[in-house]
Amino acid sequence: MTPPAVRDATPDDAGTVAVIVNAGIDARTATFETEHRTTGAMAERIASTSPRHAFLVAELDGVVVGWAATYPYSPRAVYDGVAEYSIYVAPDAHGRGVGSALLGALLDRARAAGLHKVTSRVFPENAASLALAARHGFEVVGTHRSHARLDGVWRDVVTVEVLLL
Repeated sequence: MTPPAVRDATPDDAGTVAVIVNAGIDARTATFETEHRTTGAMAERIASTSPRHAFLVAELDGVVVGWAATYPYSPRAVYDGVAEYSIYVAPDAHGRGVGSALLGALLDRARAAGLHKVTSRVFPENAASLALAARHGFEVVGTHRSHARLDGVWRDVVTVEVLLL
């Protein structure tokens, strides 16, 4: 099996990136978001990624099958150096090393940018995402109880983080 190739996303990737995130939204296992993303919105997000952060895509046989990004945890100056991450893999590419390739590259970029910490919130039932984070050195640091409502149900999230420096 050919390993995934990871590269910086371009606005030309936005259509495929939108399809992948929309599959994640529909699955209700990875995000509180319920409204689909448009190609235009994803192109804007890719184009507006700051130099300190990354928006990456992974390809298998030349086809984009996943994406990952870091973004500021908060605009407050006290949180400078702390980033959140998102990662989505197309359903037909699960189990092929795409998430691991993306997260490894994302952490390399975060270190190179001088970020101090990367964090995310994961649904406790999302065992695959929690295992992926653990394989890359993330630790569970707590649970936010009834953090937000999805389809009318208050859901918990597990907070994971890794210190980079």
